[in-house]
Amino acid sequence: MRHNRTINHLGRQASHRKALMANMAASLILHKRINTTVAKAKALRTFVEPIITKSKDDSTHSRRMVFAYLKNKQAVAELFRGVAPKIADRPGGYCRILKTGFRQGDGAETCFIELVDFNGEYTQNAGAAKKTAPKGRTRRAGGAKKAAPAAETAAASAETAAPAAAEAPVAETAETKAE
Repeated sequence: MRHNRTINHLGRQASHRKALMANMAASLILHKRINTTVAKAKALRTFVEPIITKSKDDSTHSRRMVFAYLKNKQAVAELFRGVAPKIADRPGGYCRILKTGFRQGDGAETCFIELVDFNGEYTQNAGAAKKTAPKGRTRRAGGAKKAAPAAETAAASAETAAPAAAEAPVAETAETKAE
């Protein structure tokens, strides 16, 4: 029986497992989504969610506590500047695991683990934001400004070409009369 054996050792010694979780947590925070095996993702979720909860309080003490786990300055800075303000009102459940199938070589079950509030496809407000936000407005406006002078030059060249075209038949008729 497995009484009180809640930690998945992942076939590694404690120091290797601790380094693995720190690296995966830093990658998850920096990239917002990583691809891994289901067993590692479940272990990572139990490792990273308390760290994200600690990041809600932006104090020197909480930064040092989080750095003790992650050991990565960029990940700590991103966690406190980018992730924590976005998840401030969420009571928990910061990660989502999406199973993707089995790996070709060894048949291990793989998945994506991602931060919930950073995927626009699954958030409820993303659909409304896509409908209300105009796409490419600045490009159209910038293109129209550039197109207007081009249209003026095209119109000017058409005006100069029209008299020349009108004169050409007259010149031809004069030549034909001279012959």
